[in-house]
Amino acid sequence: MLISFVVPMYNEEKRIDKTVSALNDYLSRRDFDHEVIFVDDGSKDQTLKTLSNLKPKFSHKVVTYANNKGKGFAVKTGALSARGDYILLLDADMSTPIEEFDKFYPHLNQNTVLIGTRKGLGAQVKKPQPFIRQKMGEVFTLLSSTLIVPGITDFTCGFKCFPKSAQKVFERSVINRWSYDPEILFLAHKSGLTIHEIPITWTNDTGSKVNLLKDAFVSLVELVKIRVNDFQGLYS
Repeated sequence: MLISFVVPMYNEEKRIDKTVSALNDYLSRRDFDHEVIFVDDGSKDQTLKTLSNLKPKFSHKVVTYANNKGKGFAVKTGALSARGDYILLLDADMSTPIEEFDKFYPHLNQNTVLIGTRKGLGAQVKKPQPFIRQKMGEVFTLLSSTLIVPGITDFTCGFKCFPKSAQKVFERSVINRWSYDPEILFLAHKSGLTIHEIPITWTNDTGSKVNLLKDAFVSLVELVKIRVNDFQGLYS
């Protein structure tokens, strides 16, 4: 069984070495076959150079393109580049420690999407988001669970694992920025895949690139767009 670890990144020169170190340490102590794919979303700093310097110490693949297209596009690109039987998406800031994959492993199933949740029994948030961002996230989750996929407590945690069969889901996705999570889960649900939430440990990253007002507005517009796209048959 091959596990693909997909890491979208944008201007991560200051912490990508720690990300690589964490992945290397974790994977060296596991006996499953794996590949690591970094997807550079048009970084303007030295992210790619830093990764190149680290390659002799840690085998990985880099997918890159010139212009920033959004995290959703990076995630889609990485998922479609993966060869694994399962595809784990994780954030470059390691807000969810890679060790949390141990909680996912026993639940791997070709008919199930596993997503990390920061809500409920068993979840541990070591450092929460700032109050305003946290409340905006709660509103986004409420709208997403009402409009898109019911019953999900955490749409935006970046720690998600998809079976290889879900690549057809990513092929149909069209949202490149902040509402890509609800869209992917909507398409997964629509295709008959089960979505299972697993409580995880999570720490807020103070270096977040989110623009609260702008990105919140865009996200809400994109939620409506998901429903419009479905009504128009774009996902068929």
